[in-house]
Amino acid sequence: MAEGFARQLGAGVVDAWSAGAMSAAVSERASMVMREAGVDISGQRSKTIDEIPLEDMDLVVTLCENARRACAPFPNVPASVRKLHIAVKDPMGAQGSPEEVMAEFRRARDEIKALVSGILGDMGKKA
Repeated sequence: MAEGFARQLGAGVVDAWSAGAMSAAVSERASMVMREAGVDISGQRSKTIDEIPLEDMDLVVTLCENARRACAPFPNVPASVRKLHIAVKDPMGAQGSPEEVMAEFRRARDEIKALVSGILGDMGKKA
């Protein structure tokens, strides 16, 4: 979701990459709630941190506790790259009715959009 918003909100200004401690399928629920927000992430794929060009990054942001623990102390990230952790509760563990689960995905989507907008704004980028 973060990559999708960064690509949309920072189009032409920033390059966005999303990766995790391990590769996993992009969630259909995440794709659905992002389509509701006008962002198509169906072409994205889950990547591991080793697949992205860390040496070219200005900023690395972790959003969930699993990523923070797996990346801390950012062993593969060059010292020159700014590191930021902002906790967003991962909706993948949501339980309840289908409506309650989708509400958790929408909550995460909206939090992530606000965070991406804020980061782009702080960077002086279009948001």
